[in-house]
Amino acid sequence: MTSPVRPDGGSENPRQNVTFPSDGTSAHGYLATPASGRGPGVVVIQEWWGLDDHMADVVDRLASEGFVALAPDLFGGRVAHDSDQAGRLMQELPVEQAAQALGGAVAYLLRHDAVTSSTVGAVGFCMGGGFVLLLATQQGAKVSAAVPFYGVGPAVPDTYRGLRAAVQGHYGERDQFYPVEQARAQEEQIREEAGVPVEFFYYPAGHAFHNDKDALGTYDADSAELAWSRTVDFLRENVH
Repeated sequence: MTSPVRPDGGSENPRQNVTFPSDGTSAHGYLATPASGRGPGVVVIQEWWGLDDHMADVVDRLASEGFVALAPDLFGGRVAHDSDQAGRLMQELPVEQAAQALGGAVAYLLRHDAVTSSTVGAVGFCMGGGFVLLLATQQGAKVSAAVPFYGVGPAVPDTYRGLRAAVQGHYGERDQFYPVEQARAQEEQIREEAGVPVEFFYYPAGHAFHNDKDALGTYDADSAELAWSRTVDFLRENVH
């Protein structure tokens, strides 16, 4: 069964509950607000699976911690069901188009009545981890906290000279998609080029260790819990 098609050409994803401007067009995503009704803003950037139940759960978890969290739907409603399809969707995604949607998400949160912060945080996983670093580099001071989880894919920047956010990275020592040596080199490159606070944490785990849907068979509960705790504390410290 395929998802119904929207008038703008995208597909309906039942998780979509907001629409926001994106460089002259419209983007869609999933937004959750805390029980208090207000809080700092955080952009959540999807893995290569799309805006699936796991990404919606991450948004809900951030809302339960007091944040107004938004996950843009970068695949236009499509959700992958196996690694081959996910890889195709990631490769077919125009990086600049996705970056525009993410920039629209930043602007949307900063204008939102429920958002109390003057900057936003950004958290992303896998493909989304690469986009976190790109978004922070492109948006400058609007993003004050960038949290890439094992960031890979075409959006990983070549340079971090425009980045102003504090960075906290979470990477697996047994990651076969992004070897730990590359992660350590990236950590040093960000530190040298951006001159911002940078701290990468390395876990005895593989790629996607935080994803409790375990689509790759690499979920590590202990590493995931520790990384999440560090992420929430980091966002609280840096998004105001």
